[in-house]
Amino acid sequence: MTRHLPALPTGAGRPAAPRRGHRAWRQLWLLWDRAAIYMPLVMMGALALGTYWLVRNTPLLSAPEAAPAVSHEADYFMQNFTIKTFDASGHLQSEVAGSQARHFPDTDILEIDQARIRSVNLQRQLTTATANRAYANGDGSEVQLTGNARVVRLASQAAGQKETPQLEFRGEFLHAFLNEDRVQSHLPVLLIRGTDQFTGNVFSYSNLDQVALLTGRVRGLLMPQSAAAMPARAAPRR
Repeated sequence: MTRHLPALPTGAGRPAAPRRGHRAWRQLWLLWDRAAIYMPLVMMGALALGTYWLVRNTPLLSAPEAAPAVSHEADYFMQNFTIKTFDASGHLQSEVAGSQARHFPDTDILEIDQARIRSVNLQRQLTTATANRAYANGDGSEVQLTGNARVVRLASQAAGQKETPQLEFRGEFLHAFLNEDRVQSHLPVLLIRGTDQFTGNVFSYSNLDQVALLTGRVRGLLMPQSAAAMPARAAPRR
């Protein structure tokens, strides 16, 4: 007896793996193609994140430090000193002496105790100054005298001219401008010229103009020339 097997469907017995592999590869390719469209955006985002990370982790440059403020403290001291300055020809211009001095760098002021100052102008006229305390600037062109201040310009006589009598200024404050040959004060001053005396509340004097200006309560004592030239009479014997 003969038995017949049922007919197999078309394509039966063929392996299905190649078709499934082809389909998977096609899907992978489509996925990659779609992903490639967004790749520039992904790269830009990664670059932005990297830049942000670098900025966050880069150390900041320290700002330049400001120069420390100069305090009002003496940077050097002198005791029983004398300072002299000379011109290009070797002639004495000024001499400053004192018992003690302190220099302050913030103001470039030299503070002098028991000050004694000598100054010679271009006409070789000598002027001296003394005070309990003096304040001189860096180049010595200005000096402020306080406490028993006294400035004396010695008598002088130019060739063929009349002698200029001694001139003296006294007060609790005198401001001398040595280069300008000028003295002034906002406090009362006694002016002595030869034997004449004047007082005033405010005072200024310019040796270049030979002019003294006194304001406020001004008083003067003028001695006659004959009395000034008269020799002192000897006291009678007992």
